[in-house]
Amino acid sequence: MLQLTNITQQFGDKVLYEKLNLQINRNEHVGLIGQNGAGKSTLIKMITGELLPDDGTVEYPKNSRIGYLDQYVEVDEEKTIFEFLKTAFQTDIDKEAEIGELYAEYGENMDERLLEKAGQLQTQLDQGDFYQMDTLIAEMATGLGIDVLGLDTLLKNLSGGQRSKVILAKLLLEKPEMLVLDEPTNHLDDTHVAWLTEFLRDFSGTFLVISHDRKFLNDITTHIADIEFGKLTKYTGNLKQALVQKEANRESYLRNYAVQKKQIEKTEAYIRKYKAGSRSTIAKSRQKQLEKVERLTPPSSTAAPHLVFPYRPIVTTFALETDELVIGYDKPLLAPINISIRYGEKVALRGFNGIGKSTLLKTLIGEISPLAGVFHFPDNSIVNYFSQELNWENPLATPLQYLSDLFPEATIKDLRRQLSRAGLVNELAQEKLRQLSGGEQAKVKFAQLTMKESNFLFLDEPTNHIDQEAKENLQQAIAQFPGTVLVVSHEQEFYEDLVDRVIDLEN
Repeated sequence: MLQLTNITQQFGDKVLYEKLNLQINRNEHVGLIGQNGAGKSTLIKMITGELLPDDGTVEYPKNSRIGYLDQYVEVDEEKTIFEFLKTAFQTDIDKEAEIGELYAEYGENMDERLLEKAGQLQTQLDQGDFYQMDTLIAEMATGLGIDVLGLDTLLKNLSGGQRSKVILAKLLLEKPEMLVLDEPTNHLDDTHVAWLTEFLRDFSGTFLVISHDRKFLNDITTHIADIEFGKLTKYTGNLKQALVQKEANRESYLRNYAVQKKQIEKTEAYIRKYKAGSRSTIAKSRQKQLEKVERLTPPSSTAAPHLVFPYRPIVTTFALETDELVIGYDKPLLAPINISIRYGEKVALRGFNGIGKSTLLKTLIGEISPLAGVFHFPDNSIVNYFSQELNWENPLATPLQYLSDLFPEATIKDLRRQLSRAGLVNELAQEKLRQLSGGEQAKVKFAQLTMKESNFLFLDEPTNHIDQEAKENLQQAIAQFPGTVLVVSHEQEFYEDLVDRVIDLEN
């Protein structure tokens, strides 16, 4: 279904891939993994034709339908959710219209060929999903939690996360031969991730999925494609099986790299020493041999994250209390909320996507006004907030410039140190924000959190884009933070051993 041959890509001095190859066969369910910045999303852009590689080819079978989850695709915002989902069946809708036109034309000229063509089209509709369209849309809407939004809701009234779910639903209804999904669980809660897991497990076609949700990826894959050291390795089996094999391969690669590096350095020293002396002929011969050596890519220079959230002490019993708090925009999203969070508690906020988890956090930090009721933080409370949106006022700024504008008192050395501790190496600190991967952008925001003392952390889907190493470090940083933490996450695995309790907004 897909053949990538000798794909080479470079951005500035950074080589993403060198002669990368991948073959995906029909009915394979493939997960694409790699550290933040390894080039996963760039590879997806090449596969979908959005970006051309510097070298190499991308090939599909002729006439195959590839469905890509593009969360930023332009849509007619005046359509309702139901009208938009119906467009997944547009080919069949057009066939039904054509059948009507053929019968009308037959009524005028009695040409039997028109009846024959109408009959063929009718057979195609009878054998397909056209007459189950409304049922299939309803099932998909329920499975992904779209039904609670109201199928008569206009697309222009949806949040970014809600819109992403609707786009995913349309893509799945289209049933392409191959699905290409980049972080499909980012805007789904636990229940709907479980539904999508079952759907993809039973999917009869082929798919390629990027996800940092390990449990999800493990449950849906038959193969894993891993990008590391600028190369891609394909493993047979689910994620757990692939990681065992990867670790063995990694150790072998690092040994081979060390041996080759030592040999090259030894040869280069010999050439420098004897290129002008009595052994110049041997030195020149070794120089030619060295030029023919296929050099192994150096191990990734990705910095290991080491987050520490600075703490400002406070003396209090309760960190947050709400009294009949009503949240929403034009109308209430939920019944009045009464919550008491004790100081030092670590609490997860759960509920289906769109129920109001992010809206509650934005209300508590003062970004949105409550519709009714009150909430109270004790004196000397300082909240540090991580937003799941990767929106930048100036996407052309570098991480260093962005942090420098927020913290003008800080030295460049301090800013670099905090970016490095968040997992961004020096060269990435000089890249434009919009050129960084989703995971690298998230790490800039984590660095921002480490620049400010606080005693209450609000974290809205902090794991959406980050790799496993960063995720594990974030867990440690939250566990070690002496203050109060309120975290929203669709990854139960991330928070279940971390929090003291879970507040379920559905209840």
